[in-house]
Amino acid sequence: MKGTVHYELRDNIALMTIDNPPVNPLSSGVRKGLDEGIRQALSDDQVQAIVLTGAGRAFIAGADISEFGGASEGPGLMDCLNAMDASSKPIVAAINGTAFGGGLEVALCCHYRVIAPSAPVGLPEVKLGLLPGAGGTQRLPRLIGAEKALNFILSGDPIPGPQAKALGIADAVADGDVVEAAIAFANDLISQGSPVRRIRDENGALAADRGNAELFDKARKDAARKMRKRFAPEMIIQCVEAAVNLGDFDAGMAVEAENFAKCLKHPQREALIHMFFSEREVAKIPDVPRDTPTQAIDQAGVIGCGTMGGGITMSFLNVGIPVTVLELDQEALDRGIGVIKRNYDIQVQRGRMSEAEVNERMGLLTGTTSYAELGSADVIIEAVYENIDVKVETFKKMEEVAKPGAILASNTSGLDVDKMADATTRPEAVIGLHFFSPANVMKLLEVVRGAKTSNETIATSMKLGKQLNKIAVLSGNAPGFIGNRMLARYTQQAGEIILQGATPYQVDNVLLQFGMPMGPFQMNDLVGLDLGWRARKLAGMKPEEVPITARVADKLCEMERFGQKTNRGFYIYPEGSRAGQADPEVVELVEQTSAELGINRREIDDEEVLKRCLYPLINEGARILEDGIAIRPCDIDIVYINGYGFPEVTGGPMFWADKQGLDNILADIKKYQAEYGGDAWQPAPLLERLVAEGKTFASLQG
Repeated sequence: MKGTVHYELRDNIALMTIDNPPVNPLSSGVRKGLDEGIRQALSDDQVQAIVLTGAGRAFIAGADISEFGGASEGPGLMDCLNAMDASSKPIVAAINGTAFGGGLEVALCCHYRVIAPSAPVGLPEVKLGLLPGAGGTQRLPRLIGAEKALNFILSGDPIPGPQAKALGIADAVADGDVVEAAIAFANDLISQGSPVRRIRDENGALAADRGNAELFDKARKDAARKMRKRFAPEMIIQCVEAAVNLGDFDAGMAVEAENFAKCLKHPQREALIHMFFSEREVAKIPDVPRDTPTQAIDQAGVIGCGTMGGGITMSFLNVGIPVTVLELDQEALDRGIGVIKRNYDIQVQRGRMSEAEVNERMGLLTGTTSYAELGSADVIIEAVYENIDVKVETFKKMEEVAKPGAILASNTSGLDVDKMADATTRPEAVIGLHFFSPANVMKLLEVVRGAKTSNETIATSMKLGKQLNKIAVLSGNAPGFIGNRMLARYTQQAGEIILQGATPYQVDNVLLQFGMPMGPFQMNDLVGLDLGWRARKLAGMKPEEVPITARVADKLCEMERFGQKTNRGFYIYPEGSRAGQADPEVVELVEQTSAELGINRREIDDEEVLKRCLYPLINEGARILEDGIAIRPCDIDIVYINGYGFPEVTGGPMFWADKQGLDNILADIKKYQAEYGGDAWQPAPLLERLVAEGKTFASLQG
């Protein structure tokens, strides 16, 4: 059995300490210890109260995920909680550290809660496709009311001790040692003759919510907007509804148990747990030892204060790292810094920041038009125009002023990092740091290693990603890296499909229904159709040399329909609106282009649209793995979920592919290869090998 619970007497108080390092999950040994400790305390006349705490940095970090779905030893968690709930002697939780999931539910079964100021509490089950299944959906609404409980459970986000006290989850915040504070709290209860307070018996907070249908309608709308396609939120809302409307605790617990079982069996649960572990796995670089020394990043330099440079600058300012941002002239610099200030002011207007916080962050920002001012930076990131010649020249200037040991980084989205490194005398210090737009919001950071990038530079960059509250994924240096290399296949197919018979609106709708935040043509309008059009013009491409998949976009640009920026692209955008409307004129333009190319249009069903957009993306993912550009399949999953909006509930493209069956995907790829030809439908050798061996992408995780 894993874990134990230490039992000791402190005069008239039984102190029970959960010890299951490193984070005290509710493993079999812990449950056994809880059960035995409660029995021992209740049978000892000397004991007048019980204090429950955790050893180390956690109270209880939650259930033991490794036991999900399998046979468990010893008493069940509900048996332990029922014994605690029924205790005739008051139980005080001394929440010394992390109390997540089942850990907080244990604390809610205690009759009172004293919390350390730094201890975070939360019910993160929704992020794993689950719900609090040990009474959390029934006790928490009784303690703090249904609306607050729904917000807390559906967010899955932790809050610190003082906020837990303000919300009503904790009874007191410890001033000093939390165990001593909890023992003093218990003795006060004893001296005052306070009765045992069982949350299950309290209904006062629910009375005002009974019959309030609007409360639950709002929760459903918010969940649909924030967590598209998620199954667990609706199950959680139903549980809290049961707590409010049924009134009876045991009847509500029956609903919770039923809905928990539904979540446990739902495929989203496996996908989201895959994501949970993958986010931790991507930080491990097999050929970069864990003890590789890293350097402190105490000051940053950013070259360029446009959309990307400004967002990158804000990413540093948001975590308290001073930034010197450089622009070519004072006008551009003032404009860029002005945008940063306006972005912060919007957060103040929305109540997400205070004026003092804005002033603090802006106080960390220095603007300059002189490269010499970047000399004290620990990392310098260029965010200039996406052109290799421009970037090479920028790196030459960066090296002239950078101090010894500084990291020289490029925010390129797919250009050759080694060419930039070759422009310097310190290629070991050069790395790609590909932020995603908007850089101050998006969680992904693609860290791109060059041929000569040192382990120290890689380790420091991965650590920096965490410091910036990003999920950093290491990529090899190849055109497009991981994400954009795969995206090219996806958008290419979308362009072909509309010429063969679908409309842009059908394609977008299919991908939206799958769970993407936007379809490929909506994405093109957002980015700007003119970017590719202008690049092709600069390259001197003749109309007949333009790839057929870009012909419609270029025609729209010739009509000055550049996307959202001109309120017209593939969609029409009414003034001030980001919600696009379908345009029959675009459908006519697509049909006209098909005719010009001699393509006979036909009906294309939604299933074919989905397969033809996603299967080339997966096939390219297999090539990326084979080429060593991505370390593991889960690295690709993390990139696509956090950088490109691939729905979390699928577990990412490679995990999703395994669930569809690689043999089925390969068969369809071969069918489309015979029908359409082209590189996109040439099966990746790795995919063919896995199918031949009856294996999955998951088998490559190691």
